[in-house]
Amino acid sequence: MRFVDEATITVAGGKGGNGCMAFRREKYIPFGGPDGGDGGDGGSVYLVADEGLSTLSDFRYQREFRAESGHAGAGSCRTGRAGADREVTVPLGTEVRDADTGEIIGDLTHHGQRLKVAAGGFHGLGNTRYKSSINRAPRQTSPGKPGELRRLALELRLLADVGLLGAPNAGKSTLLAAVSQARPKIADYPFTTLNPELGVVEVDRFRRFVMADIPGLIEGSAAGAGLGTQFLRHLGRTRLLLHVLDLAPADPASIPAQEARKIVAELEAFSPELAALPRWLVLNKADLLLPDEAAARGAQIADELGWSGPLFLISAATGSGCQALCEAIMRHLEQQALQARE
Repeated sequence: MRFVDEATITVAGGKGGNGCMAFRREKYIPFGGPDGGDGGDGGSVYLVADEGLSTLSDFRYQREFRAESGHAGAGSCRTGRAGADREVTVPLGTEVRDADTGEIIGDLTHHGQRLKVAAGGFHGLGNTRYKSSINRAPRQTSPGKPGELRRLALELRLLADVGLLGAPNAGKSTLLAAVSQARPKIADYPFTTLNPELGVVEVDRFRRFVMADIPGLIEGSAAGAGLGTQFLRHLGRTRLLLHVLDLAPADPASIPAQEARKIVAELEAFSPELAALPRWLVLNKADLLLPDEAAARGAQIADELGWSGPLFLISAATGSGCQALCEAIMRHLEQQALQARE
């Protein structure tokens, strides 16, 4: 199924039911007076977060959602039945905006969370409402109000704790497959990852986190080149970025430090907020070099970048260093959570 992370839909609340004009007419009561009831309120449209969904692809086929209208009032002061609400399910992580104004309406991040996006119309009033001491037999009613009509822009941003960042073929998908049960496409050519992938990393029985992989970034991505920036928004909810570098690139002309600078430049051009997230350097494919050579190459890259943050030397293909990386990530996330509670 094609991954879809954006959609535009139209939602409309139900119209309120009209008020009724009626008069009480019974034997021996020739002047019973008005007894027309109110109409029912129109139903509202709600978006409901569902953890069982992963894309917005359903909205390619249905783009309009309307709630039921309220029923009209009736005689004997009977109120019309209210219209049923309409619930529309969306994936966790869906951000909702007004497509015409750009206003953020809400963000659905918890299973079962409901967000009213189109209110139903108010009910009309029956003629009973208009009786008074000087108007004993009103022939006045009011119609139900129309429901709210809106165009909504839905944008899915995956919920992940850790995001993988890097150039094509740096080994991000291999790393995700090595530390989780995710099975992304892995091949020896660039851009094998065409859609975001999620994996749950279990450090031990009771400690786990979610890792996200997106298509690789290339120079010019911020201007629309490649696929990476199309999905960079999915990293906006992460708490930590892992910048994966190829320690032993197949192309001799490719210099890891230069590739790293290009990725950071594209990240900053796309979103300064995303570039400000904590970022660790992960040097992959250490198995292609001798241990001493790999360590020396890693130190050289860190020196060229002026890197003083966390640095990990791993081999996603063999699993070397992956467990230590995951344990360090878990400790970092736990420390972040602890600081947030204080």
